[in-house]
Amino acid sequence: MVTKTVAITMGDPAGIGPEIIVKALSEDELNGAPLVVVGCLQTLKRLQAAGLAEGVTFRAIKQVADARFAPGIIHVIDEPLAQPEALEPGKVQAQAGDLAYRCVKRATELAMKGDVHAIATAPLNKEALHLGGHHFPGHTELLATLTESRDYAMVLYTDKLKVIHVSTHIALRKFLDTLNGQRVETVIGIADTFLKRVGYTQPRIAVAGVNPPCRGERAVWR
Repeated sequence: MVTKTVAITMGDPAGIGPEIIVKALSEDELNGAPLVVVGCLQTLKRLQAAGLAEGVTFRAIKQVADARFAPGIIHVIDEPLAQPEALEPGKVQAQAGDLAYRCVKRATELAMKGDVHAIATAPLNKEALHLGGHHFPGHTELLATLTESRDYAMVLYTDKLKVIHVSTHIALRKFLDTLNGQRVETVIGIADTFLKRVGYTQPRIAVAGVNPPCRGERAVWR
């Protein structure tokens, strides 16, 4: 059986991401799974000191190949904060936003090299991200820049429903000002290509209307 390794980015170290990651990786089927955390090791150890990471051991590794996955062990590729002792949980901080960016960048590099097969991202704070000097609306645009992707879109995926966004993280007024037929056509094409890749040989795509009178109507592109 081929093992697929996933890199998990810490997200904003002052937010809920580190705690969620530790709890998820220490419970049930994820305990010992082929997962590598990209984040600040000292921040994770602070959770341990606070009694929020009981029963796990953090193991720092330089590269994914060094990992030896086993229950109770969380492998960490350390991406340290500039001033870890100055981190204030629950507060928007420039160094936290900068770290969130660097974690995504590092994980993307690992994926592009083939060291990991996928990336899972913990939440980042957009205000902190901007304070840290990285002016992206969110993960989607950041990942597109790091991978030099020209045509891209966010997709929400379940067995019964797949939703792909024409735009993300902008005000409705700005969306209406920037919406155009070419972008809609591009996203429909991305959706068609994506659905074929995951096994739908003849995708059927409903295009949602923007203005209220469009409710109840749909257009299907084949």
